[in-house]
Amino acid sequence: MRTFAPAKAGQKRAPRQPRRRYSRLLTTLALLPALMLAAAVSGCSASGEAKTRLIVTGSTTILPIAEISSESFQKANPGARVLVSGVGSSAGIESVSSGSADIGTSSRDLKPEEKSLGLVDTPIAYDAIAVIVNPSNPVRALTKVQVKAIFQGRIKNWREVGGPDMPIGLVNRDEASGTREAFSKIVLDKEPFDPAAAVLPGTGQVRAVVESSPSAIGYISLGFVTPQVKALTVDGVRPSVATVVDGSYPVRRLLHFFTKGVPEPLAKRYIDYVLSADVQSTIVRDAGFIPITARTESGEQSGRKDAK
Repeated sequence: MRTFAPAKAGQKRAPRQPRRRYSRLLTTLALLPALMLAAAVSGCSASGEAKTRLIVTGSTTILPIAEISSESFQKANPGARVLVSGVGSSAGIESVSSGSADIGTSSRDLKPEEKSLGLVDTPIAYDAIAVIVNPSNPVRALTKVQVKAIFQGRIKNWREVGGPDMPIGLVNRDEASGTREAFSKIVLDKEPFDPAAAVLPGTGQVRAVVESSPSAIGYISLGFVTPQVKALTVDGVRPSVATVVDGSYPVRRLLHFFTKGVPEPLAKRYIDYVLSADVQSTIVRDAGFIPITARTESGEQSGRKDAK
């Protein structure tokens, strides 16, 4: 047994260290390995290394690019997981701004009220919005003024634009759609759509309805046009890679990746991968979009100024 000499007269005994504090220290030291393991499992190390899981969500238009790129990216980066979903551009912007996603994909520009969210924009490709009808419809061309009047419900019969005596079946996208937002801005000048139009949540649904209905008209991304539907010329210009790059097709837009501030290391690696020459020349082109590098390659700066 340990003994202590009595304190001399006038000498103060040194205060004892509380056992409770010593006990807490031992407990903390014992738990430290478990805490470090939990941090690693959650995707972050004690030194603040990048996450190993990436959440990419938003535009259904961009879904093919994001999804196919994620598969090859994961093969090139063992241990990384990229979870991709298509929920609409507005939902993607909301998710990345709230921190529930790492990258928000959008087929429209930010709205004025979204510009204060601290998002960093990385354009990844160009796209055209094609106005589509059933192949049996003899109408092949419309002016932008006519397209606007049709989608506002002011032109209601195909005979008014040189087609058969048949009511026009309007097919629109839901309000979360970036394609709808871009179409509204470019074609309708932000004026209201006809409320009587059928409203569908995805590009595939719009295409399917137009494919099955001779009277229908809708709009989808150029990358989703198939032989089962017919893309109309607008103001005498057919939507194509060439007419988007040279600026002559009037209904065109940028596709975006948004991050909350500067992207974290894993997100940056994925974005850089999508912007790489290999992905831009294969995955982006195969999906029917125009590589973002086409602007500088074709010297289209002046042509883009004319596109509204």
